[in-house]
Amino acid sequence: MSEPAKLAVIDLGSNSFRLVVFSYAEPDETGRAWWRRTDEIHEAVRIAAGQDEDGTLAEEPTERALETLELYAHFCRATGVEDVRPVATSAIRDAANRGAFLHAARERTGLEVRVLSREEEARYGYLAAVNSTTLADGVALDLGGGSMQLTRVDSRLATDARSWPLGAVRMTERFLPGEKAKGKQVKALRAHVAEQLAEAAWLERGGRLVGVGGTVRNLASAAEIAAELPSYGVQGFSISRAALDELVERLAELDSGDRASVPGIKAARGDLILAGALVVQCVMEAGEFEALEVTEAGLREGVFYETLLGDLDPPLIEDVRRASVLNLASAYGADFAHVDHVARLALELWEALGSAGLHGCDPLERDLLWSAAMLHDIGTAVDYDDHHKHSRYLILSAGLPGFTPRETGLIGQLARYHRKSFPTEKHEEYALLSKHGKRVVNVGAALLRIADGLDRSHCSAVSNIKVKVGNHHVTIKVLARGDAELELWGARRQMELFTKVFDRTVSFEEAG
Repeated sequence: MSEPAKLAVIDLGSNSFRLVVFSYAEPDETGRAWWRRTDEIHEAVRIAAGQDEDGTLAEEPTERALETLELYAHFCRATGVEDVRPVATSAIRDAANRGAFLHAARERTGLEVRVLSREEEARYGYLAAVNSTTLADGVALDLGGGSMQLTRVDSRLATDARSWPLGAVRMTERFLPGEKAKGKQVKALRAHVAEQLAEAAWLERGGRLVGVGGTVRNLASAAEIAAELPSYGVQGFSISRAALDELVERLAELDSGDRASVPGIKAARGDLILAGALVVQCVMEAGEFEALEVTEAGLREGVFYETLLGDLDPPLIEDVRRASVLNLASAYGADFAHVDHVARLALELWEALGSAGLHGCDPLERDLLWSAAMLHDIGTAVDYDDHHKHSRYLILSAGLPGFTPRETGLIGQLARYHRKSFPTEKHEEYALLSKHGKRVVNVGAALLRIADGLDRSHCSAVSNIKVKVGNHHVTIKVLARGDAELELWGARRQMELFTKVFDRTVSFEEAG
């Protein structure tokens, strides 16, 4: 694979400045590409703090912002990143002294900052949402420090987009400036947001709500911890209206300096989180959304997707879940000839056993099995020994955009149990699964083990299989290209879990 390209996106937000480096490779001879975030610097600059009524940026936050940009420019030069895209949002866009700031930034850093229009800012939030989730119909919400963007999505396309100065910093300074949030202040904030949202009548059409931005991620982290759920990030996590209502009530009872004591809320956002939560709450109420699905992608990813998929209009990933799996597999150098073959054999087994009534034929479970088959060996990038455990770790740590945390966890478990020890209550991560989740892991792992054994040589010697299911026995006939003795040996070594899960013995025959 050729040397990856690098792109640095600098997001000059109203609350935070963030530099993110993406490494990516163009499609190879197989048509596969990969990308991932490989570096990041985050500073809570708060350039919008103390902004005058006419929009003039205050001197102290302006200097903080310029010093941070100097640091980012130095970082890019030191690390050899030549493609740098600085983009500014609400606070700088609306500043009366915007020209002076941009001139100072250019003089001190050499960077040409692109000021995004409201429409462009909404577009990048939309691209981040639809390319990292399965949102097809509903609304993408992007809440920053200075503004909030809502985009109506129909059949994955943006059909309307609006932007309002309802960011967490602005709402805090206007409505909740003191240590304690008074009831009348909260009511005034909510009334103001509701009035603004009235111009987006399409909110009432509902659908799914997907949220982008640091405030949203912090709220998701707090809700996840409050629910006592295992956390490997908040990608795909859904905050219910009831959970958000409880969180808002809890935050409102605390002084602004104490809100960061709520597990999941970062110290740098403690004083802003209540205002942001109230804005989100108003959106959910206006659209009668039952939940807010969270993505860890943001404006930076939106800019990156436009670069990666520039030949498409709009730049949309065709199948987010599939692309997410293939991207992770590519990033860790998967042997695609092997994993493609294992996935096909595993699904052939799944179809045959499902047709015989040995499992429920849930298409979601089929998707999870395929995903685990494609990723089961990525742990070899760490080390061959215990690579099944390394695979699980990489899947959970990297995350899989398009999947819920539960689904990502199941994929990780399937990869973990494709070899060596069986699923057991002695393993905490397995013991915590629901009864249904355990069944998904048991069935998938049993099939994945046999499919992996049938390609023990990694040379696709088995061209096809035919499965005959009896009351007490399953026969798998193997059609091979030449000698398949190693594959038969490999599969026979993996029969025990299959027998345990399906309560049937299994035998392998080489078709004549």
